[in-house]
Amino acid sequence: MTRKSHSITIRDVARQADVSVATVSRYINRNAPVSPEVAERISKVMAELNYVPHAAARHLATRKTRSIGLLLTTINYDFFTPLLSGLERVVAENNHNLLVATYRADLRKDYPPPVGPHNTDGVVVFADALQEEQLAQWYRMNFPMVLVHRTPPPYLNVPYVTIENKAASRKIVDHLIEVHGRRRIMFTRGLENHEDSHWRELGYKASLEAHGIPYDPRLIIRGEFDREVTYQEMSAFLANNHPDFDAVFASDDDSALGVIRALHDADIPVPEAVSVVGFDDQHFSCILPLPLTTVRAPTEEVGRMAGLQMFKLLQGEPADPMTLLPTEIVIRQSCGCNESQ
Repeated sequence: MTRKSHSITIRDVARQADVSVATVSRYINRNAPVSPEVAERISKVMAELNYVPHAAARHLATRKTRSIGLLLTTINYDFFTPLLSGLERVVAENNHNLLVATYRADLRKDYPPPVGPHNTDGVVVFADALQEEQLAQWYRMNFPMVLVHRTPPPYLNVPYVTIENKAASRKIVDHLIEVHGRRRIMFTRGLENHEDSHWRELGYKASLEAHGIPYDPRLIIRGEFDREVTYQEMSAFLANNHPDFDAVFASDDDSALGVIRALHDADIPVPEAVSVVGFDDQHFSCILPLPLTTVRAPTEEVGRMAGLQMFKLLQGEPADPMTLLPTEIVIRQSCGCNESQ
């Protein structure tokens, strides 16, 4: 039977993980690298024993930094500007500082996230910036967290803020089919294991099914929410003996730009030959030479709501378990409509 966490010591962890106490200490304090195999073994034992380092627990209970962290996988995209703006406003209103950092848990497993219990009072975690194991460890430490564009594992009571993806995706594909008569519609898939991409693809498939259009996996290409990746993938698609298509639903507006550029290079006119639509309604979408039909996502509001939930936690109030924000279709010219609606 596992003992209660308050009676578990670092020696118990070391003994069960078959490493020295010094190695466990290095892993906990992140002051020296530990091999991936050893790190995984120690982490697993800590989870099994429900071990919370006493020093970390005392640190959280007594020290306030007046800083909130935002952990992202990248800041390369225009998408993040309104998210930062919404969050920063709430943080400033509460007389805190915002620390923004990037972290790829899949690439830096041996090193601690740059923001966390050691330098912030709480962290807003974007999508898959942290692996489930790290979320669980912070949760056991009672460290305040809010997730954005990601649902927590069912055993972690962590509040999250996200947007409606599936219904809007279905509606924009419905528009291509019902208004413009498109039936061979491509989809640029977003990042693997990213929930937004998953739900947008489900909405795409739901629209096809509702209209009796067979799903064709040959019309799915990789986009990764990145205009350059999408451009390369779309160019390669067009350069080969590709199946017929007459529209593209890009998983986000950056991907839509990559699609349009590839089509332009191939002398395929948009929207006369191919309709193109996106998702997010980024700032550039309405000022393109051919304004982009897209889904308007309330990205700034996502940041603001994440901040509000964070300060509920910090003030000892119950946070809303889930905040689901609505999206809406914005009709412009890239789909084939003559005027914005």
